[in-house]
Amino acid sequence: MLKMRLSPRDAVVLTCGAIVFGTLPLFAGPLFEARSNDTAGVSIVIKPKPIEPSTTVWEFDVTMNTHVKPLTEDLTAVSVLIENKGQRIKPIAWQGDKPGGHHRRGVLQFPAPAGTPATFELQMTSVGGVDLRTFRWETK
Repeated sequence: MLKMRLSPRDAVVLTCGAIVFGTLPLFAGPLFEARSNDTAGVSIVIKPKPIEPSTTVWEFDVTMNTHVKPLTEDLTAVSVLIENKGQRIKPIAWQGDKPGGHHRRGVLQFPAPAGTPATFELQMTSVGGVDLRTFRWETK
């Protein structure tokens, strides 16, 4: 195995080149922790994907599991994104498992709110017989 040592100058040159040619991001959006709700025998875990200033669609990884009843809800109909000033944003797409079954995974997509709100929450109504589930994050 061949081992090479880079001088500090070479390391800077390689890093700058990677940024210029797009192999390293210029700006990484904030990373958000997953939020979960486990009520009435239905577990839901939601994790926002990183949000960058140029992002036009906010995406949320969604995992749902139950052994009580099939997960038949249309997530685009029962979900809403609410930013800290009260703007309510409806989803534009669900890319994932179709309704039914006891395990569902996918990505819920929303148009990005104007600017970056200080806080936002994703609410789901009537999933698994629970009136309201709320998942909340801070951007700062």
